[in-house]
Amino acid sequence: MDLYKQAGVDIDAGNEAAKRYAGLAKATLRPEVLAAIGGFASGFALDLARFPEPVLVSGTDGVGTKLKIAIAAGRHDTIGIDCVAMCVNDILTVGAEPLFFLDYLAVGKLDVGVAEAVVSGVAEGCRQAGAALVGGETAEMPGMYGDGEYDLAGFAVGCVNRGEMVDGSAVREGDVLLGLASNGVHSNGYSLVRKLVAEHGLRLSDPFPGEDADVAEVLLRPTRIYVKSVLKLVREGVRVSAMAHITGGGLVDNLPRVLPEGCEAQVRRGSWPMQPVFQWLLRASGLSFEEASRIWNLGIGYVIALPEAEAPRAAELLRAEGEAVYDIGRVARGARGVRFIQ
Repeated sequence: MDLYKQAGVDIDAGNEAAKRYAGLAKATLRPEVLAAIGGFASGFALDLARFPEPVLVSGTDGVGTKLKIAIAAGRHDTIGIDCVAMCVNDILTVGAEPLFFLDYLAVGKLDVGVAEAVVSGVAEGCRQAGAALVGGETAEMPGMYGDGEYDLAGFAVGCVNRGEMVDGSAVREGDVLLGLASNGVHSNGYSLVRKLVAEHGLRLSDPFPGEDADVAEVLLRPTRIYVKSVLKLVREGVRVSAMAHITGGGLVDNLPRVLPEGCEAQVRRGSWPMQPVFQWLLRASGLSFEEASRIWNLGIGYVIALPEAEAPRAAELLRAEGEAVYDIGRVARGARGVRFIQ
């Protein structure tokens, strides 16, 4: 064992980390989970009374170079929320309820305290999404990562009844586009964010322009998890035509993914408030609104298309669940894509 440790792998540290993960995961477990964390695999007994026509939906993602900011700032307890959010918000777009989640944490040298902080964020994200953290992997790989570096990815599985899937086929001309506010930059476009921060000489401990918080806090705000509020909407019987998670590619690339041929999304500029972080990024980058809207979410993290008659009730239900909701546009005839209007 000493020889293996000299090679850079600490089995005892790995075992200690696993023990700590088990305590974090316990708070996320659902009744359907059959095996506790720590074994080779976990079982999940699907409730067929709740899902008589089950369609399993899966999604996987990582956090990207936002990790660089967490590592540089020494703040590791929220980055796991981002990892969960990126996965569960994706599967939510078809109306799926997230059931369980697994994470993959890769390190050069395992620091048990850092690993525990990262996984505490994963567990918090699972709690927010109502998903069970049923397992994962911590891989110690000397030589693959520099001192203090790590990578984080995850995998979510959810379920929806076949007849309740939201697949965009119900989208019609005149549908309202409701935008749900983001928490900030979320988990996309950080390679450019980091470049701009460096070019403008901002340190992570400096106050962020226009914010009552430092640069690290603003840039590490975790991706908002929309699961519980959106599922409440669906379960209350609101007719939803399509949903989009606004991630890499922003509104321009993500909205068309859920539109049928012959439909365009007409999005009204100025129909939602843009947070100070985006105002600064536009100034610092010199990008136009249209250019920036292919990189960042610009304040809208999730979009729901639905018939106009459903929009007032939907907005009321979402606001009751704590979402900031904005009527940002309409679906119109046209080439599939996004057109910004005044």
